[in-house]
Amino acid sequence: MKQILLLIQLLKVDLLILDDFGLAPALTPEQCRDLFNLIEDRHQLKSTLITSQLPVKHWHDYIGEPTIADAILDRLLENTHRLELKGGSMRKPKSVD
Repeated sequence: MKQILLLIQLLKVDLLILDDFGLAPALTPEQCRDLFNLIEDRHQLKSTLITSQLPVKHWHDYIGEPTIADAILDRLLENTHRLELKGGSMRKPKSVD
């Protein structure tokens, strides 16, 4: 029941931000289904912004379940604006002059 209430709340948000996608260990089958349901219900209705250090070409493997991964990525990548940044980390310590 708690998960359903959280899903309902996430569906209402105009812009859902998934930060550092792919940073944790691979998704469990239950997490795959939850992510699919979330993306499916928001598809073409609400905006979703995903940040990740994991290249998009590795997202399929990270999601794990091949059929669910295909469905998620089809919906996520259908009408996207992708920004791939290059360069060093902005979190490097800066020297004090």
